Amino acid sequence: MPSMIRQIPLASATQHHSHDFHQIVITLCGSSEFEIEGLGGRVNAFSGCIVPANHEHYYSGYGHNQQLIFDLPEDAPALTGENRELVALFDAPRFFGLDNALRHYLAFMQSELAQEFDTSSNSFQQERLAATLLGSLKARLGATASTSPRRLDLTRIDRFIRHHLADELRVADLARLACLSEAHFSDCFRAQTGLSPWQYVKRQRLHAARQLILQSRLPLTDIAIQTGFANQSALSHAFRRSYGLSPRKLRQADAPPAVINATSTSIGSLAGQQKLY
Repeated sequence: MPSMIRQIPLASATQHHSHDFHQIVITLCGSSEFEIEGLGGRVNAFSGCIVPANHEHYYSGYGHNQQLIFDLPEDAPALTGENRELVALFDAPRFFGLDNALRHYLAFMQSELAQEFDTSSNSFQQERLAATLLGSLKARLGATASTSPRRLDLTRIDRFIRHHLADELRVADLARLACLSEAHFSDCFRAQTGLSPWQYVKRQRLHAARQLILQSRLPLTDIAIQTGFANQSALSHAFRRSYGLSPRKLRQADAPPAVINATSTSIGSLAGQQKLY
């Protein structure tokens, strides 16, 4: 899934949601209000916020406002390949301001986005523009911890995740378990596992779902709910991206072959048989 850059105003009525892609919101004019998993702040012109994937956030605009919004899936080119280290920006919510250099780059971006590129060129250009902004932000925001990362008790964390798979797990919940701030916990976790906390939780959910698909006859809707997915569709989408096939296909592939009566060997006698899953 590619990145998307869009420019919209925010309504004055407070709204809230979460989504499975990362997001950066930069206020171009006016102001807005954001609260991300309890971290809140007013965002004025040439300021912005980082919204990690699956973080519940509340937002509203004030009067005439305009926002530049970057929607960034974890598998987008702007966050993979040679840009893969940039995903560390989304280990925790943050608010930031743009210095003069980034304000000039923002003006350049708006000019580029206004150009009439064809569809494929426009998608590629948006990835390059997003990656440059992310790299510049990462260089300015820097690391949150200057000391050596602390070793985390992954056994305890794994146990907590397994016991709360069906719940709305947040990075803040895991950080509290380790008695660390969310940002410091995320830095330590990535250094120790190579994954962000949310990537790790998602992998645990998918592993648990796979085990239930193979070892039980529970409906896929029930499996989705028990492993923390919003619905069967969300489970199927995540499953295909990780395993290359749908949960239903996996269950069908694992089903035992139908037993055929040895005396019924004619094509006609087999035609009426059905394989049950």
